[in-house]
Amino acid sequence: MILGIGSVLDAGTAFLYIQLGTNFVVSHVLIEEMAKVCNRRKIFWSPGCGSLTEISYAEELGAEVVKIFPAEQVGGPKFVENIKGPCPWTSIMPTGWVEPTEENLLKWFKAGVICVGMGSQLITKDIIENSAYDILTQRVNETLAIIQTFKTYNTLGILG
Repeated sequence: MILGIGSVLDAGTAFLYIQLGTNFVVSHVLIEEMAKVCNRRKIFWSPGCGSLTEISYAEELGAEVVKIFPAEQVGGPKFVENIKGPCPWTSIMPTGWVEPTEENLLKWFKAGVICVGMGSQLITKDIIENSAYDILTQRVNETLAIIQTFKTYNTLGILG
């Protein structure tokens, strides 16, 4: 198991969690100082970007995977397709209204994302309030099964 921290908004917070043992850092924003802190310690970091300029700068700073946030509002799967056209090397992780459904996930993976981030769409408030971890386990397993089918589609060349 690996442990990561998300919603980090400054380099100091990233440094604190790295000192506490986090294995990766995810942010809603692109901050050069956070890149330096994470890169110095060989910690994976994924900055939030909302334009090709930000994505390009994040890659220049060493980001292997960029987060687009809020993914649906930034432009959804069409945004990813438009980025991947001129920049096929770019690895994108959408977060923000990515849903654990076959229809929604297929749109994202067909557009060319490398992975997705799901928070409140997967781990709902009801699950937390009711400690319904059996439901969470079921949802995660169903979501992983959907994604596994996409790996098969990709092998067969169906996803492009």
